[in-house]
Amino acid sequence: MDSENDFFNDKTELSSSEEGAVPLALRMRPASLDEFVGQKHILGQGKLLRRLIDSDRLGSLILYGPSGTGKSALASVISRLTRSVFVSMHAASSGVKEVKAELQAAQKRKQATGKRTILFVDEIHRFNKSQQDVLINDMELGTIILIGATTHNPFFYVIPALLSRSQVFELKPHTSEDLLSILRAALTDKVRGLGALPIDADDEALRHLCRSSDGDARRCLNALEVGILSTPPGPDNRIHFTEEVSQESIQKKIVRYDRDGDDHYDTISAFIKSMRGTDPDAALYWLAKMLYAGEDPRFIARRIVICAAEDVGNADPQALILANAAFQVAEFVGMPEARIPLAQAAVYVACAPKSNAAYAGIEAAMEDVQKETAQEVPQHLKDASYSGAKQLDRGRDYKYAHEGDEHYVPQMYAPIQKTYYHPTALGYESKIQEWLNHLKKK
Repeated sequence: MDSENDFFNDKTELSSSEEGAVPLALRMRPASLDEFVGQKHILGQGKLLRRLIDSDRLGSLILYGPSGTGKSALASVISRLTRSVFVSMHAASSGVKEVKAELQAAQKRKQATGKRTILFVDEIHRFNKSQQDVLINDMELGTIILIGATTHNPFFYVIPALLSRSQVFELKPHTSEDLLSILRAALTDKVRGLGALPIDADDEALRHLCRSSDGDARRCLNALEVGILSTPPGPDNRIHFTEEVSQESIQKKIVRYDRDGDDHYDTISAFIKSMRGTDPDAALYWLAKMLYAGEDPRFIARRIVICAAEDVGNADPQALILANAAFQVAEFVGMPEARIPLAQAAVYVACAPKSNAAYAGIEAAMEDVQKETAQEVPQHLKDASYSGAKQLDRGRDYKYAHEGDEHYVPQMYAPIQKTYYHPTALGYESKIQEWLNHLKKK
């Protein structure tokens, strides 16, 4: 095996007896696909990625998913199974110079031995456009097979030229059962894990780690290792990993939430759609997730205000007033109290009758302004307040609405008569519709 391939292998074979030189999460990386836990949607028997790896017919690919879902672990497995030379680099510590050096080495290797190089780039989203551009030619020539790993959506952070030459595989957060299986493997493995130690681990203690790790296997294993190695043996000379020890080991539960990544946009999207869909319970859950993860309450408040105007509209005009008040109060009091007015406004907007008639109306009007010939303001509606306006015939024949019955006078307000606002029969908007129908009869 080529020396480059040893990048992963040496580390995964270190035993737990080496005084914690290598973290448990790294030691427990799977040595084969059969040891790999989870991700059955891409690695199950018969699935495409599994077939490509088993047959050593791998092409360039992007592994995309949250931390601790197995992207680097999968690269480790590939490095063991492939007949290509495997080279790894981290995007955060590699510039164009380092990338070009690896590509030149790959070119010489192919010319001398005929072997291709698999180039694994961890956190590939950290490469700028110039660094990513450097890879394209060697991918095209088949000099390298690129495996990029990223926690960020590659369709936003990886250039189209790389994406068109790669397959994107999304890794999902581990389920609690996946994590429990990983923990138990670590407790029984006497070579790479903690199996050589006298440990009694309570089932509920392990499940607490699984619940609190939010699908992150690395975090789960790190917490287990901290708890085990920091707990002295009891009178029976055994280490008792209890629920209390488990809670101390993981401290505050971490929620997957990147304030400039998919979790940020996906969660706020779910929050807005829950309010629009009249599900106050779901809206409160997504609100709680964002606040727990440290989202700016002002950002959340702005989305509630927009939802109140766009999705509730005139079906309940009070919704916008309450949403705006919650925005101001949340900004004034700050967290943690800001959660209360935000929750009140979110629930009100979620429960209010819905109408997007005003939103649909402005969208249609904006489209006409953009695409059609701009309408001239009728002469009788033009400003007549300045000296000389009368000479220009401005405002002539304008009818003052308040002089008519019910403060209404029929007159033309736009050259082309077109209906943009279609009130619904819901909430207060039904009264608006009734009033407009009444005026039309006049």
